[in-house]
Amino acid sequence: MIKIWNRWREHSRYREVSRVCIPLVMSMGATMVMEFTDRVFLSNYSVNAISAALPAGVSAFLCMTFLGGIGGYVTVFIAQYYGAGKNKQIGIALWQGLYFCLFAGVVLFTLSLVATGPLFLLAGHPPEVRALEEIYFNILCRGAIFHVTAQTISGFFTGRGMTRPVMLCNIIGMMVNIPLDYALIYGVWGMPEMGIAGAGLATVASWVVIVLLLVPLIFTRENDRLYHIYKGSPFNLGIFLRLMKFGIPGSLQFSLDIFAFTFFILMVGRLGREELAASNIVIAISSLAFMPTLGFSQGISSLVGQALGRGRPQQAKYATWSGIHLLLSYTLLLDFFLIGTPEVIIALFIPQGQDAVGYASVVELCTHLLRIVAVYICMDVFYMIFSGVLRGAGDTRFIMWCIGTSSLFCMLLPIYIGIEFFNRGIYYAWFCVLFFVAVLFVLASFRYRQGKWQYMLVVERERKT
Repeated sequence: MIKIWNRWREHSRYREVSRVCIPLVMSMGATMVMEFTDRVFLSNYSVNAISAALPAGVSAFLCMTFLGGIGGYVTVFIAQYYGAGKNKQIGIALWQGLYFCLFAGVVLFTLSLVATGPLFLLAGHPPEVRALEEIYFNILCRGAIFHVTAQTISGFFTGRGMTRPVMLCNIIGMMVNIPLDYALIYGVWGMPEMGIAGAGLATVASWVVIVLLLVPLIFTRENDRLYHIYKGSPFNLGIFLRLMKFGIPGSLQFSLDIFAFTFFILMVGRLGREELAASNIVIAISSLAFMPTLGFSQGISSLVGQALGRGRPQQAKYATWSGIHLLLSYTLLLDFFLIGTPEVIIALFIPQGQDAVGYASVVELCTHLLRIVAVYICMDVFYMIFSGVLRGAGDTRFIMWCIGTSSLFCMLLPIYIGIEFFNRGIYYAWFCVLFFVAVLFVLASFRYRQGKWQYMLVVERERKT
């Protein structure tokens, strides 16, 4: 046992994983804080606003996640090129992601024009909620090109393991968003009172700020000399097609995950306004675990890509388990608060005074639902880290098929059939979520232990002479 411990201490990657992942967690934390405060402001603004914010926000985020995930997959290309010492290819890969951003912007703007009304009419929510959903969805989609671009160009730093610039830019974006959010929602400091529309505009403004901060850090003469940032601008069909080949299935991992939760929210909305409001609040609270987990997953993808580019898969294994240990420690601490003192965090979403009386049943629902959340976020740690390993290697099709079949048979169909035909309630719906995450955990663990990912690459292999 002592020999095993000493061997692990010698090869563990806690410091390296922390250096890469914690700034990404802080970046995700900045995003989480923006979304969290957005929900808090809207929850205190009106019940209709908070009821509309999550369905519309998640629906828009679903579209942005898919397109942003494809562009953002340049991170893995850059990581493997960097690990292999092919620095001149980094600029070429980055530009292919930027070309995709232009296409993504057109798609998202068109989607806001043609899909908004039919989508929320299909959801069947009350008319006053549906009107707010359409406003929020439209604003987010029309400004989403900046979100996709930020995801893509961040890969220049993340792929090389230099995640602090990404963190700083996201924190500044958050610092712009929060006061602007408050001012535009409530109409203070000379700003118009815009409610949920103000929340959407403040979010888009933060994306613009992040892009404007990242661009001058990337496009410098020194980076051009080292990585061909300017010289790599011509369109490269080969790398672009490889980006699509691996990026589309890789992006579908998160997109299908978000789609499953979007469908979940839309179906919960049919159970009643209190059930919808409680689920919105609980999902907002669960982002305290999801965002850090996503940050670690992205960081592990970068470290695995670099290790495989160097031809040293054992380094990837040590980074993987170091990441699991660090992230699980945080998650267990969060579980302690979610189970032991749920009322403290729920109180942030409840307005003060007489209006709070109408929230009594919502608070009770939230308290019980957080116990389910406490279980599934622990399993989500392993799923997200292992899926990050597979993404960093290029094993994206397996992830796509796993989450596609699991979401359909373990979550979407059971929730739809249970609610529509058997009148099941909110607890049944959330237990379906728990089952869905458990299945993903088992499948990702199995694939990781198979070890096929250790021999994969998304970039061109060296030709043997």
